Amino acid sequence: MATNKGTLLLLFLIVLLFVAAADAQQLQKGRRRAGRRSSDDATAAAPTHLHFYFHDTVSGKSPTAVRVVAPPDASTMPTFGMVNVMDDPLTEGPEPGSGPVGRAQGLYMGSDQARLGFLQAMNLVFTSGEFNGSTLALLGRNCPLDEVRELPVVGGTGAFRFATGYALLRTHWFDLHTGDATVEYNVYVMH
Repeated sequence: MATNKGTLLLLFLIVLLFVAAADAQQLQKGRRRAGRRSSDDATAAAPTHLHFYFHDTVSGKSPTAVRVVAPPDASTMPTFGMVNVMDDPLTEGPEPGSGPVGRAQGLYMGSDQARLGFLQAMNLVFTSGEFNGSTLALLGRNCPLDEVRELPVVGGTGAFRFATGYALLRTHWFDLHTGDATVEYNVYVMH
């Protein structure tokens, strides 16, 4: 009798697992549909492309990124374990004085013991143009010495509700002595 109860309980749990998985799949499909334009819209399948430059300044009297946690062993691993908080300007061109697009607000932390690699979590806050007042959330691995890096878009607000996509990052300029950098962003977003 105990074996039959055990088998019945196992069967019940398996059925419950399948029902929960099916419900989760339906919920995801509903979320995807809710965030899309109507099927009559010719641009429904086309991602929005955003292009701008990110200016990370850690040196000087007015840094836009500050270290809040130092690496525990800077002599052998100069960035592993460090945490920087940023409020970096986003501009139309690579020059710091070019037209403002918004701000990159968040943090990056040294998360690779073997090479220069960060876990980067940030909101791209748009302060001008068509997407003024909207944000995109990015979260992912950023190895600044790689030629091209890819960060996933994990969400957004305003015009970017239900956003998904990716950002391709290319270093435009990097000062090895100060750590200051300008990075080109090409962001492709479905929303």
